[in-house]
Amino acid sequence: MSTTQSERLRELLEPLVTSQGLDLEEIAVDSVGRKRVLRVVVDSDTGADLDQIADVSRELSAKLDDTDAMGEGEYTLEVGTPGAERLLTERRHYLRAVDRLVRFQLAEGGELVARILDVDDEGLDLEVPGVKGRKATGRRLGFAEIERARVQVEFNRKDKKDMTEEEEA
Repeated sequence: MSTTQSERLRELLEPLVTSQGLDLEEIAVDSVGRKRVLRVVVDSDTGADLDQIADVSRELSAKLDDTDAMGEGEYTLEVGTPGAERLLTERRHYLRAVDRLVRFQLAEGGELVARILDVDDEGLDLEVPGVKGRKATGRRLGFAEIERARVQVEFNRKDKKDMTEEEEA
């Protein structure tokens, strides 16, 4: 049974990432001209700050220097977090996206944009925004009904704290 380089790197690096309190979300080895780039994406339920990323980057670099996992030749290690419009693929991703607006590609076809209210083992409770003055509606979506889901960036959304302060005034 053959394993890919990414799988071998995941086996090698994941224990180091988890020891730092982070999840290893993605590993990719890309060729950029003659050089190779190892991209490692990490995250946690509370996010990852720059100090954590720097710490895990040093740990990964040291481990890679001690092994031949990247083979001979130069490479660049890039460690970062998922982007703002991340693809949701794991249950933990949906949990981290509670109260966020998400664009869903449905397995049956079609698209839905809704806010995640709650996540359980079977799926999601959503709030579908109202259109043209209509009230928002609730909807249940099972994980099996989701083909793809991506968090949407909201530039003008007030956070819960701001909304609560406005309601109290």
